[in-house]
Amino acid sequence: MNRPLLHRLAIIALIPAAAIWLGFSGALAQSPSPAASPPAPAATPAPATTPAPAQTATPAPGATPAPVTPPAATAPPPAAAPVQTADPFGEEITLEPKKVVIVKGTANWDSAFDTLTDSFKALSTFLEKQGIKRSGNSMIVYTSTDDTGFTYLAEIPVEQDPKNLTKDMSIGKSPEGKALKFVHRGSYDNMDNTYEAITNHLDDKKLEAKDTFIEEYFTDPLTTAEDKLVINVYVPLK
Repeated sequence: MNRPLLHRLAIIALIPAAAIWLGFSGALAQSPSPAASPPAPAATPAPATTPAPAQTATPAPGATPAPVTPPAATAPPPAAAPVQTADPFGEEITLEPKKVVIVKGTANWDSAFDTLTDSFKALSTFLEKQGIKRSGNSMIVYTSTDDTGFTYLAEIPVEQDPKNLTKDMSIGKSPEGKALKFVHRGSYDNMDNTYEAITNHLDDKKLEAKDTFIEEYFTDPLTTAEDKLVINVYVPLK
């Protein structure tokens, strides 16, 4: 696995024309006459008359007009669900130091995640045996890297000092100071994409990072499926 951060830290409406055809009709006027009388000449057709406009009925005096029923109110559309915003990328924060129990280790990139979780298991088991509860999320502080592997400090915050530390364990403080916060979601193996985006962000902003950086495991890597991890990456600035 590679860590690029440390190597380079969008009718026409055709209204149908209804042609209204007005026809008119004539009426034949006939007058009664004796059978022997010659036929009466045909009556001249009466000229077409324009129909009288319809008249609005006037209510009788004293009559109460019927109430007008208003149209039914239209129910408002359901409120839209709130839009979830994306994780902040490159948020400026200040890291506060915490008391932590630390175990040192080295790892190869090919087995990095397994090595890190083994360290967390060792720390968790040690604290459980002494009845000491953690006071924060597990962290990894990378102290050096190369193409094949890295050295690191696995840290778990505590409020009281544990006893009988093993040779590779110690008590100390977590990193402090100004840093940029980035969020990774998904498996550890896909973090290359996150670190590449971090490197590009630092280049665009012309920011210079320190040689160390921190991963805070917001989800417990010992109980969370690897593809469901949420890891906060902190990049201390010079």
